[in-house]
Amino acid sequence: MRYWFDNTMSRGTASLIGWLALVSVGLVLVVAGLTAWLTDEPEGAGFGEVLWLSLMHAMTPSKVASDKGSTAFLAVMFVGSLAGIFIVSILVGLLSNGLKQKIDRLRRGRSRIAESGHTVVLGWSDQVFTIIGELVKAHASQRGSVIAVLADRDKLDMEEEIREHIGDTGRTRLVCRTGRPTEPGDLRLMNLDKARSIVVLSPDGEDPDAHVIKILLALAKRAGDHPPVVASLTSSRNLAAARLAGGNQVHLVDSDDTASRLIVQSSRQSGMSVVCMDLLNFDDGEIYLRSDAALTGRSYGEALHAYQTATVIGLRRAGGVVLNPPMDTVITAEDEVVVIAHDDSLIHLAQGEASFSEKDITVAPATSLEPERTLVLNWNARAEHIVRHLDGYVAPGSMLEIAAGHPKAGTGLDGLRNLTVNVKECDTTDRYALEALGVGLYQHVIVLSDDRFKPQHADTRTLMTLLQLRDMQTVAGERYSIVSEMHDENNRSLAEVTEADDIVISDTVIGLLLAQLAENRHLADVFSYLFDSRGSEIYPRPASSYVTKDVPVSFSTVIESARRRGETAIGYRLASGVNQPPHYGVVLNPSKSQPLTLGEGDSVIVLSER
Repeated sequence: MRYWFDNTMSRGTASLIGWLALVSVGLVLVVAGLTAWLTDEPEGAGFGEVLWLSLMHAMTPSKVASDKGSTAFLAVMFVGSLAGIFIVSILVGLLSNGLKQKIDRLRRGRSRIAESGHTVVLGWSDQVFTIIGELVKAHASQRGSVIAVLADRDKLDMEEEIREHIGDTGRTRLVCRTGRPTEPGDLRLMNLDKARSIVVLSPDGEDPDAHVIKILLALAKRAGDHPPVVASLTSSRNLAAARLAGGNQVHLVDSDDTASRLIVQSSRQSGMSVVCMDLLNFDDGEIYLRSDAALTGRSYGEALHAYQTATVIGLRRAGGVVLNPPMDTVITAEDEVVVIAHDDSLIHLAQGEASFSEKDITVAPATSLEPERTLVLNWNARAEHIVRHLDGYVAPGSMLEIAAGHPKAGTGLDGLRNLTVNVKECDTTDRYALEALGVGLYQHVIVLSDDRFKPQHADTRTLMTLLQLRDMQTVAGERYSIVSEMHDENNRSLAEVTEADDIVISDTVIGLLLAQLAENRHLADVFSYLFDSRGSEIYPRPASSYVTKDVPVSFSTVIESARRRGETAIGYRLASGVNQPPHYGVVLNPSKSQPLTLGEGDSVIVLSER
């Protein structure tokens, strides 16, 4: 009996209140019985009235002060009121404790959400702020949109950090829950059956890919509907295991490979990272897939002039996405056109024929690929990927110099075809050590983040290196492209004083890509094509190679000039704005009819094979 009683008492507030109710009923019955047996008070009252009187004394002990009658009556009422004090006190304590437990549970974020069509983010890293910020922009015109975050952190701490980084979320509601995304029971809190999409983040710390794969396993094994999943991995070696764990509903982003490709492309084409950031975010130009019957039977080259407020960049066909296909490619009824537009509501066919200035189209001489000299400063885990991607771009006989204090610098580089690699010991923050390298002999300089240090300290050392390189350029009057890798987006504004050609914030790039794929996973093929060394890529090229410089022309003229070279023009970059955030002089999908004057140092941004 005692064991049974202990079990019922351990069931929580409701069970305790039930026992208290039974004790209260017993007290009222005992007091009423004693009153009826020992006294004649109150006079003429039936047993029901005595019960009511006993109940009032038990619930309101102060009523004993107004009682009148015999000594026995007053004694019974006093005992009943005294017992009522304990009962009421216990009841208040139980209700207070139960309410506190409920509030604590809500505070901890352990209640199940009841949303539908929401985007779920599983895990926590610095990328979460980029993803939520971009999704808020994407949902700015939608009412009732919800972003739900599940992470093994305090709910209030998560909400406060998100508010500090993002600010007002507009029409988008943010819901945070505390739990482990690897636990099926915690996943049930997120109502995944009715979610629109799921984003799995790669956490900070050791072996993050194992954590991501475990989450994918938990998602795959759960019952119910399975919405599309987007996940990021830090190592290409784990892609096969992650695909097996997640199944067909998961699209995987290789963080190291994507960031490595962007760093290499930015080192060779100034402004590449800024263009990609503009394409990946939801601020201005975005990529859309559109079927248009009016373009059926027309060539891709003719379709370049088809839209007034959108820029055609490629086709999505049964075999996959092709950006900048051959100009004579015929568009079929099954094809979708890939376009850049400020909003899908602005994608309209132009009226009439395209108008361009024939006399302002220039012809640039063909250039051949020559051997190059590249300098890599510092070393980290993705440096091997960077060197191997660079080997696929350069001409045979090119030279790569690696200067770093990292013990693993230059390791794992067997099998390179076009690059000859030399490794030197160097403190890359030391001015004299940098001068000894003869930096002016190189066409390209890549400054990597040293992974021996914490991210903020590594960014600080990178800033020191960039400042030294800038001063060396100024003193010696030399010019070479500088691309730098950093961790924290906030450090980019500090790095602007160094006037580096490109600064790649790898975490931000991956966060933007995950946000895009969470909104439209069909764009995965488009971005995979952009970051691949095969096929057409983004190149900022001298504007004078396309149109007469310092003469007002329409962007339609620029498009036509690029078309005749087998290229697709998507925008331009003004030299006067290269250090002005947030776009750093880059303009994508400009108006085709508005006059545009491009001068010395300005660039036309094109998709081209080389």
